[in-house]
Amino acid sequence: MRFVATGTLLFLIIGGIGVGVLALALLGTELLHFGQPELDGPVSVEAVAGFTGALGFGAAIVNELVGGGTTGAIAVAVAGGLLAAVPTAWVAARLGRAARDMPTDATPNRHHLVGALGLVVTPVPVDGYGEVRVRVAGQPVKLNARADRPIPVGAQIFVVEALSETSVHVETY
Repeated sequence: MRFVATGTLLFLIIGGIGVGVLALALLGTELLHFGQPELDGPVSVEAVAGFTGALGFGAAIVNELVGGGTTGAIAVAVAGGLLAAVPTAWVAARLGRAARDMPTDATPNRHHLVGALGLVVTPVPVDGYGEVRVRVAGQPVKLNARADRPIPVGAQIFVVEALSETSVHVETY
């Protein structure tokens, strides 16, 4: 039966802690966040977690390769872990920043409904609501619809006014 060196076990625990913190940071938790929430510190949590994980696992690998029973061998293992940790921390920081700063389209709101084209799916009476299907930001959306005159199923419409987030005033075209 093979015996795991104490140094290797300690390095594996350090690596596991780094991976755990990285997983929590990537899931959006505000772990170890101090100060103003909108300010980024000089070093991101992702970079610290990546550094810690790579240091632990890299040092554990080197420690096993050199037979880490002496202080010198453990120092070599730590140096090997640092050699793995620095580029890993840099990559984690870059990936974290890229994910946070990724440009996205604006979230569609009721003002994006005006001018949308669509079809009537439930007849629109004069004194009540029917249903229409329109495309907003490339996605089909089913909305409640009012009109000044009755509109039958299948008629093509355009949205004149957004009455709320889920209801519109329409006309045929």
